[in-house]
Amino acid sequence: MPYPEDALAPVISSTTIGFHYGKHHRAYVDNLNKAIEGTDLAGKSLEDIVKATAADPARVGVFNNAAQDWNHTFYWSSMRPNGGGAPAGRMADHLKDSFGDYAKFRQEFAAAAATQFGSGWAWLVQDQDRKLKVSKTANADTPMARGPAF
Repeated sequence: MPYPEDALAPVISSTTIGFHYGKHHRAYVDNLNKAIEGTDLAGKSLEDIVKATAADPARVGVFNNAAQDWNHTFYWSSMRPNGGGAPAGRMADHLKDSFGDYAKFRQEFAAAAATQFGSGWAWLVQDQDRKLKVSKTANADTPMARGPAF
């Protein structure tokens, strides 16, 4: 974690962080490490493991654990104590160009997250035309596994 477990309170409690990070996320890491031990994937980066196993039905368990490890690591790194609010600079300009304004982006992102059935993720991604768009994936799926054509 890039911050203490209580750093996001009261938005996310230390109890929630402790459970989600300390048990849930930790299980993905532990299961992945066991699954790749002694294989051609041992020693590879997490991103390389996700990409190498994304379309391989024989390695779906490795993919699920690797992708969920990556997704969760990205999630934790996307937050910070006393964070939030509208971005400034280039990111604000990019959001305005892609969505019209920050409020419209937030609305679209919140709708994607709220309508994701079951387990999954809402994402802000950049398409091939360099426009930002909101997307969602189920379970362990991640835009990284889909490549640049996402």
